[in-house]
Amino acid sequence: MPRTGIPHLRWTIMALFVAAMIINYLTRAVLGVAAPLILEEQSISTEQYGWITGAFQVGIMFQPLAGYLLDGAGLRLGFAACAALWSLLTMAHVFANGWLGFAMLRGMLGLAEGSAQPAGQKLIAEWFPARERGLAGGIYNIGASFGAILAPGLVAWAAAMHSWRLAFLVAGASGLVWVAAWLWWYDTPQRHRFIRPKEQAQIADGQEARLAAGDKRASIPSLLRRRDLWGIALPRMLADPVWGMLSFWMPLYLARERGFDLTQIALFAWLPFLAADLGCLFGPAVAAFLQRHGVSLIDARRCAFTIGAAMMIGMGFVGFVSSPYAAIALLCLGGFAHQTLSVSVITMASDLFRRNEVATATGLAGLAGNFGVLVFSLLLGGMVDQVGYGPFFILLGVVDLVGALILWTLVRKPA
Repeated sequence: MPRTGIPHLRWTIMALFVAAMIINYLTRAVLGVAAPLILEEQSISTEQYGWITGAFQVGIMFQPLAGYLLDGAGLRLGFAACAALWSLLTMAHVFANGWLGFAMLRGMLGLAEGSAQPAGQKLIAEWFPARERGLAGGIYNIGASFGAILAPGLVAWAAAMHSWRLAFLVAGASGLVWVAAWLWWYDTPQRHRFIRPKEQAQIADGQEARLAAGDKRASIPSLLRRRDLWGIALPRMLADPVWGMLSFWMPLYLARERGFDLTQIALFAWLPFLAADLGCLFGPAVAAFLQRHGVSLIDARRCAFTIGAAMMIGMGFVGFVSSPYAAIALLCLGGFAHQTLSVSVITMASDLFRRNEVATATGLAGLAGNFGVLVFSLLLGGMVDQVGYGPFFILLGVVDLVGALILWTLVRKPA
């Protein structure tokens, strides 16, 4: 153990992980922003684009395997391997041709990028005391929004400099640079060369004894038998299609329904993600406020989710306002509300599962969430030309209220 170290090392490590989340969501969001250009150039139909986005969701539905890998191999090597793979696959998009080529690449990309949320929950479970987990979860999820914020500007710049292909090259190359930094810097609290003994003790003392790593990991079938898992997985299945809409379909909606060109998309499409960043902080702030006033941790998270679900109702009106700027405002409300509730339910994995099973549990909940996005994307791609976007916005506005009911019903408070 070194005599000196870095104060609050856990937050330095969190900053590095936020960079990974930014790159992760940047690489997945570039396609959505570039979709109007790609669909025209490649003669891809709206229905075929639905299959492309669906392929990504099929790949990312294998999150439980990514989580199981991270619980076994550890974050340092396991997550580095996943990040290197998604970076190379992103760069490979420059060679894609036709909807089938894009679909194959997106499926493999989803498989690699599905490691991000399990890795984030494992990181905060290992490095943060219980009172800081909500804030830590909110901060790393800000990275998801920032990645989506950067995508419109990157695609507009790439199109002006060369073509949409340049955006995929830049996004993928940034991931490879990050992998090198992660391998040099990251380690567990027990082994990190720069941790101070005081912080090491603070982390250990602030974690629940019941969540300490067991002698062996729980198997996936045994986790599936726990009602707590379904209590967080089903609300995620209902909630995550909002993020799919914002990431993959919003630029196309603005272009085709609101008449935005690429410059206008670059100017406005990042605003819902900025609002989502604020939601990442609002959800944990609500939970922390309630805890200070005597509400238990689990109930505080459920209250934050319910508040977000109530705010989501506003997104149901996006398709019915005449002003495109009013539509943008409602999309911003949807982004804020979604991240308020999403961060709350995602963080509950580290409140309910042991250290050596939390990534697997998060992956299983992520499978449910991405299954919801898959079904939504396929329905949207197949039906939007016939019924328009309005019914889909209504659906997104109300389903989280059902998710809140499930969360209150299935999740048990620890004894």
